[in-house]
Amino acid sequence: MGPGILDPMTRLILATRNAGKITELRSILAEAALPHELVGADAYPDVPDVRETGTTFAENALLKAHALARATGHPAVADDSGLCVDVLGGAPGIFSARWAGRHGDDRANLDLLLAQLSDIADPHRGAHFACAAALALPDGTQRVVEGRLRGTLRHTPTGTNGFGYDPVLQPENEIRTCAELSPAEKNAISHRGKAFRALVPAVRELLG
Repeated sequence: MGPGILDPMTRLILATRNAGKITELRSILAEAALPHELVGADAYPDVPDVRETGTTFAENALLKAHALARATGHPAVADDSGLCVDVLGGAPGIFSARWAGRHGDDRANLDLLLAQLSDIADPHRGAHFACAAALALPDGTQRVVEGRLRGTLRHTPTGTNGFGYDPVLQPENEIRTCAELSPAEKNAISHRGKAFRALVPAVRELLG
């Protein structure tokens, strides 16, 4: 392990170029008062995006974290997350970002999902967001943890905050969708917030 890895002010790379997700992760990790410099993958434009060939959220998160750690020489954290719908047997799952065919087309993904569920009554519209958060070091050391946010799916999108399927998932014990919550409210209960908070002890353990 190189000397930079043990430096408490070491750079920690966030394995995403999604501006919304970078903002969210910085906010979640800032709560933990970690001393590390948090840098998005957009700071390394020459590093190619990783093909998400895993069959689980954890496998995909680890693929991304290891690839970025190897390419940059810095510890990297990555997540893979998605929406798992009960009546669809857990789909879209790992295919959430490309459910309608084109990666990252949030509106098309939402429209397709709602069309598929158009005949499903409220009592059967249970779903959860799942997130696997992974930490990888350049020497191959790794940790991965998971978080979930259960709720039900609305029939129409509501709210303008967040991204992805946020406008249709109404968390348990809440009357608003994830997209109607403030960033702070969402981070407090979200699958991503839970996963990254659970990863913080591993960051402290491995990075000092």
